[in-house]
Amino acid sequence: MQHATAESLRASAVDRASLSQSEGGWQRAMREAVTDVDTLFDLLDLPEYYREPARRTATGFGLRVPRAYVARMRQGDIHDPLLRQVLPVDAENDTVPGFDIDAVGDHASALGDGVLHKYHGRALLVTTGACAVHCRYCFRRHFDYAAQHAGARQGQTALERIAADTSIREVILSGGDPLSLSNARLAVTGERLDAIAHVQRLRIHTRTAVVLPQRVDDAFVDWIAQRKQQCVVVIHANHPQELDADLGARMTALSEAGATLLNQAVLLRGVNDDADTLAALSERLFAIGVMPYYLHLLDRVAGTAHFEVAEPVARRLMTALASRLPGYLVPRLARENPGEQAKQVLGHDAATTA
Repeated sequence: MQHATAESLRASAVDRASLSQSEGGWQRAMREAVTDVDTLFDLLDLPEYYREPARRTATGFGLRVPRAYVARMRQGDIHDPLLRQVLPVDAENDTVPGFDIDAVGDHASALGDGVLHKYHGRALLVTTGACAVHCRYCFRRHFDYAAQHAGARQGQTALERIAADTSIREVILSGGDPLSLSNARLAVTGERLDAIAHVQRLRIHTRTAVVLPQRVDDAFVDWIAQRKQQCVVVIHANHPQELDADLGARMTALSEAGATLLNQAVLLRGVNDDADTLAALSERLFAIGVMPYYLHLLDRVAGTAHFEVAEPVARRLMTALASRLPGYLVPRLARENPGEQAKQVLGHDAATTA
């Protein structure tokens, strides 16, 4: 894949025609996602040695990846950084001390109807258990979505709970991925949130926008533009190879609709654990109008230990980034600790709590 320049990303970003042309197409793309290990191996001509372990591991936490995302992967390269994020491997079956099924304390903060209330002034709404992609490092890969999501039956109860708590100033739509929902479902949620006067900000966390940019269609952009609250869209990109011209166009459309655009990445061994990759990620995010915000240390969920980057290594990477990028392009290195009132932001040499 050729790297797009900042100029080409900006130039393509002003073209809204592709957004309207893809309306409705994202549902088909979701249905046609690769969910079979053999299909993935055949599409990418991957080494046979890795096929059977992938088959074996996918019987637990299943494979799911949009074909548009597969198209950004390098043929025949088992170490491709995008492939590594979605390919089931035997290491996921290892039992590693310190890696648990609830790494960030979601279950302790769940109120039973899809609302997670961890931090003062903010409530997280688990809108759905569905996602366009199954990232192998997902911190909710063991989450009980059947019992804890604001679906059709529980959504009204969840919003009533938020309406009753006037300390909540910000609602975070999460999942799964809220962009797995139809625009009609989002419209209902938006109308109900509009009726809650004390909710001032709406934050949408999405990986789908990165792996399937066509999901950010005209109808979703219009939904953002119509919101009474200030809107923040937090995308989840981990590697510069994930950022193409199509995504750039859709980020510009969201910005023009009034959204503030941020990125959160996860520091992953074998994916982005070097200064060159992280610097390129920040530069390309900024070229499409997205501010690098968080670089998370891995949430220590069972099945993900092979992705972990040690904290001292992470700190050295941040020092290297600070030496080569302007400050506004250096994301904050952060860790989420269960039960704490905020994420822990780690400096280059010392840790502070934000």
